Amino acid sequence: MWYRKFIGRDACPVVDTWWQTETGGIMISPLPGVTAAKPGSAMTPLPGISADVVDDQGQSVPNGGGGYLVLREPWPSMLRTIWGDDQRFIDTYWSRFDGMYFAGDGAKRDSDGHLWLLGRVDDVMLVSGHNISTTEVESALVSHPSVAEAAVVGATDPTTGQAIVAFTIPRGHVDSEGEAGEALIAELRNHVAKTLGPIAKPRQIMLVPELPKTRSGKIMRRLLRDVAENRSLGDVTTLQDSTVMDLIASGMKSGKDED
Repeated sequence: MWYRKFIGRDACPVVDTWWQTETGGIMISPLPGVTAAKPGSAMTPLPGISADVVDDQGQSVPNGGGGYLVLREPWPSMLRTIWGDDQRFIDTYWSRFDGMYFAGDGAKRDSDGHLWLLGRVDDVMLVSGHNISTTEVESALVSHPSVAEAAVVGATDPTTGQAIVAFTIPRGHVDSEGEAGEALIAELRNHVAKTLGPIAKPRQIMLVPELPKTRSGKIMRRLLRDVAENRSLGDVTTLQDSTVMDLIASGMKSGKDED
């Protein structure tokens, strides 16, 4: 909505799509000027594409439900195999659900049946039996006027199975030191709970100066999980700036759930 208003001057359709290199083209997308789009939703499969959202048993979920995004039928531009390794192609994309292509992404259907992408299923947290997407929590955090950027991971928790841990960069004008930082953390936790429901309230929010990103701009959640679970850091050679983890360690202010 920000991009449409300030960059597109309210005349630039912002289209959310789903596709992969392996699919050979866009598979799910609203059609600008045709579809009455909902901001943030990829809406419906393009003509000729049979996409579905299924549960663990491969059964279609009803409207309002979430699960795994699959393709049920072949399409003209589909990948045929991985060069020199047919079995790897089968194991990677065709083994999770019988007769269906599954690339590892989660999705949900809203009450109208429109599709919303939740990201990699590895980034969907199971908190007290509820599936919560890291993307949903991150979106809730950055909707707060004091937050510039956020990344969320699931950390092992003895009570809930997984707990939500957030790494948040405050905006430049925001006082995040001392008691002000503690107050901001409490405010952000309550903001997420109000936006998504109490089950999505982060166990812990860490105020950090930067996030670890690859050269292509992707956040390396693997390293953030290491921090959240107090493990030694894994390989950092693919980071755009390998010193960012030192910045996080030195500049981190952490607030834990005391409820």
